[in-house]
Amino acid sequence: MEARLLSIGLVMGAFAWSLRQAIKRGAADNKTAAVIWHGAFCAFAGFILATFAVMFLENPAALDVDPGKMYSGKELRAGIFGALALGAWGAGNAWTRGAAGEARKKFWAEDLEWADMLFSAALMASVWMYFIVQAFVIPSGSMRNTLFEGDRLFVNKFIYGVRLPFAQSHLVRFRAIRRGDIVVFRFPTENKKSVHCGTLEYGKDLIKRVVGEPGDVVAVRDGELYRNGAKAGPEPYAINDPIARFRNPPPQISPEEYQRLWESQGLDRAMGGMRDQFGPVRVPEGTYLVMGDNRDNSCDSRFWGPVPVRYIKGKAWVKYWPPSRIGLVN
Repeated sequence: MEARLLSIGLVMGAFAWSLRQAIKRGAADNKTAAVIWHGAFCAFAGFILATFAVMFLENPAALDVDPGKMYSGKELRAGIFGALALGAWGAGNAWTRGAAGEARKKFWAEDLEWADMLFSAALMASVWMYFIVQAFVIPSGSMRNTLFEGDRLFVNKFIYGVRLPFAQSHLVRFRAIRRGDIVVFRFPTENKKSVHCGTLEYGKDLIKRVVGEPGDVVAVRDGELYRNGAKAGPEPYAINDPIARFRNPPPQISPEEYQRLWESQGLDRAMGGMRDQFGPVRVPEGTYLVMGDNRDNSCDSRFWGPVPVRYIKGKAWVKYWPPSRIGLVN
């Protein structure tokens, strides 16, 4: 979302600068120029309005997620239609009303005012969302009862440091990621066809709790979490149903092969379900092992491996919706 806002701000900033240069040179002081410039501004506005309209119709919570790509096919088609329709209207309006010099000055003043406003607002919003705080909506029940489907929260992106723009690395780090942190991260793959737990995962933002830091040896036995050879606990946030356990037999492969499959995201395809009998695995340096609080209904690191730190966006901070659940996320 922040990339989309940044692109809008840059386009509007470029439009405002170019129009001012044309006015200074006297290249905008004729009826044809009025048609071109005002038509172009309305076309930009039409594209923005149409793409946002489709985004909200497809997903009312679209501002709360990072969709993985800037525009969908539907949004692009709607954007082109909106640009053509509103651009034609703007050009026609300028042709009928822009013959007089005073009318053209009014067009330029209004267009520049709107372009400057959109440039400033979009740029500030994209910087805020990219570096400091971003909204997020809970997509599933994997974090019950800590977080419920539809809960909306703010993610603190600043706490772990300053990210490099358009990169998956940090320039400065303020605090290390710790066990117990609830983190939002992009699914750790660059393979657009990556399928885990029956769904495509590339580009998705997920939310889970960190249960293993680099160097930890983690295992699950009969649904219970073990860390470094001892039972982890207490975990008051975790939901476990002792009756619904899968008594999977121990894997018939070496520990080294098990570790390799897990790190390469191939364990679930090779071994099947990992829910109740998992590991032990050692969390590699620079990565974290994450699990949902709803342990029996979570597709997490047990299935698809560790999360490299570069994919982690921030720490879940505070719930702001619904009003009955406003509060800090722990």
